[in-house]
Amino acid sequence: MREWSRVVLWMGVVAGWALPAFATDWPQWRGPFFNGSTDERNLPASWSKTENVAWVRPLPGPSGATPVIANGRVFVTSTVKGTADFVALCFDAATGKQLWQKQAGSNPRKFPRNNMASPSPVTDGQRVFFLYADGTLLGFDRDGKELWARNIEKEYGNLAVQFGYSNSPVLYDGRLYLTVIRRDKPYREPPAEEPLDSFIAALDPTTGKTLWKQQRTTNAFDEGMETYSTLMPFAREGKVELLMTGGDFVTAHESATGTELWRVEHWQEKVRDSRVIPSLVTGAGLIFGSRHKNNPVFALEPPAAGRPGRILWEFGETAPDCSTPLFYDGRLYVFDGLKRKAITCLDPKTGRTFWQGKLGGRSPWWSSPTGADGRLFLISESGEIAVLQAGGDAFKVLFETKFDEPPIHSSIAVAGGRLFIRTAANLYCIGK
Repeated sequence: MREWSRVVLWMGVVAGWALPAFATDWPQWRGPFFNGSTDERNLPASWSKTENVAWVRPLPGPSGATPVIANGRVFVTSTVKGTADFVALCFDAATGKQLWQKQAGSNPRKFPRNNMASPSPVTDGQRVFFLYADGTLLGFDRDGKELWARNIEKEYGNLAVQFGYSNSPVLYDGRLYLTVIRRDKPYREPPAEEPLDSFIAALDPTTGKTLWKQQRTTNAFDEGMETYSTLMPFAREGKVELLMTGGDFVTAHESATGTELWRVEHWQEKVRDSRVIPSLVTGAGLIFGSRHKNNPVFALEPPAAGRPGRILWEFGETAPDCSTPLFYDGRLYVFDGLKRKAITCLDPKTGRTFWQGKLGGRSPWWSSPTGADGRLFLISESGEIAVLQAGGDAFKVLFETKFDEPPIHSSIAVAGGRLFIRTAANLYCIGK
């Protein structure tokens, strides 16, 4: 019964403490199922900045973080425009009323096309955790009372990711997980007297104390050692493994101790810039990974019964540099929002293409696609929004609009029959 419960948790019950009451929340950046989708229905078919808007609230500045929603609250990470500050905010999901705002820190560090507030928060509905690019990590209860605070850069050294530390924390099975997959020599201050290590760590969400810290090695070099991706739980054969990509490897770790269980080297030709931005996605018993800079997406069959893990197929036509693939309703969606501005619907087991289509606009699409209510939701940096028909055998655009409030790097979240769209200026709740 214990093992079955873990499988049920992975299938969409919010990370660790949650039970079915939170099944339609969006508790972390890739949603309740860790794959960019939700089972929410009856979403609005069309909207504008005034039509089908339940509420809209101003935000203090831009951020790459996706809003998370649980137990009637919306939690948002943000910079403060015109300052070096960054903050944590909470809104009432029904009305949009701002319930609290907390000063989280201040740091003048700047990154191209990124800022100090890119990691998405994570929540179980009773507690929420915010992480920032300078290593600030804060835990609050749902009413804004600070539970604990740490700074992982001060404790473990320079986070050493060229375009700004962006890995989101993950809550799962009673633990808070962090990933620091970085270059061994820092690009900028603070300096490091010895080579920096890469690691994943588990924290006690009640106290913030480290439960374990597992070093993660690689034979990659320079920028190829880095990743911006987020750890993903993977349930199979009644057990849960923690999956991580970066440094040219996919690794799996035991959730209770962090011990490395297996690894597969997905990129053997060592190059300076093989950093990975998208996170892993799982579905149909497989693991889907993205290589660097539009190199092919691959389907990885994990090791079993003495057989090593193996790559079953690869797809390179519209492979992403930035967007994490979406697994939704038995299909895999791969989105290259920068180079080709095209999305492809694939058979996850064979890599066969069902359909492919291009999106318009001049600006890049940095965010990742969201799947809900039989549709795909995408948003560009300049605010162009496209809603596509999910599944089927043809590319079909159902609806398009634009929220001209750039820069937008956050993905669209879905909860309670509503869409939550974060621009550089506002948080929109779309729905009745």
